[in-house]
Amino acid sequence: MKLQVLGCHGGELPTCRSTCFLVDDVLALDAGALTGTLSLDQLCKVDDVLVGHSHFDHVKDLPLLADLVIGRRDKPVTIHASRECAKALRENMFNNSLWPDFTRIPTRNKPVLAIKTFRAGSTFQVGPYTVKSVPVSHPVESCAFIISDGKTSLAMSGDTGPTDKLWKALNATKNLKALLLEASFPNSLQALADISGHLTPATVGSELRKFDRNGAQVMLYHLKPAFVTQLKKELAPLPVNVLELGETFQF
Repeated sequence: MKLQVLGCHGGELPTCRSTCFLVDDVLALDAGALTGTLSLDQLCKVDDVLVGHSHFDHVKDLPLLADLVIGRRDKPVTIHASRECAKALRENMFNNSLWPDFTRIPTRNKPVLAIKTFRAGSTFQVGPYTVKSVPVSHPVESCAFIISDGKTSLAMSGDTGPTDKLWKALNATKNLKALLLEASFPNSLQALADISGHLTPATVGSELRKFDRNGAQVMLYHLKPAFVTQLKKELAPLPVNVLELGETFQF
């Protein structure tokens, strides 16, 4: 399983890109940095997008993706979203006001995009991958994902504050090679992290005590651009790696 880091920040600046990972060139995890990173040919290879929740920095490239690949694919790009997230996308993004409804363009039978819903907590199939969704702690419905190709498993926490369900699911996962875990604010902003459903280095440390790692790498993403330097300093004592743009891993 190949993992490319297209975006690993909780916001954008010239040197920072919003959350987006690419698995085996065909499966995107969130859509914060698709169109600003991939070539047109690479974008056309993306068959599925797993969306953890509806917040803008995780879905912002979906409209531009649709506009770019129209007429260049034989089948729609499938967006997999929880019921609440799918509802938000339909009502607030692809609503023919903010953006055209590309789930019906150019025709209802052959659209550019298809939104496929799942129930938070369910397990479903995405191409060759089995995906387990795990509800996590965030102001809107947000899911972690555990993705398996039958040999290797990879997990992504989604945006979350302290949680228990995720760690129970991870501890029961076979062949887990890596966990992509969010870390957003420095310890001085713990109160803000708590009310907004995010982690700090302090809560990352306490959450990891719930995790039976069994050799799995813990890779941190979603660092807020204004605090990257401070966050890296506070995270340095922990047994984790902070992801960087452009990195590629083979699991």
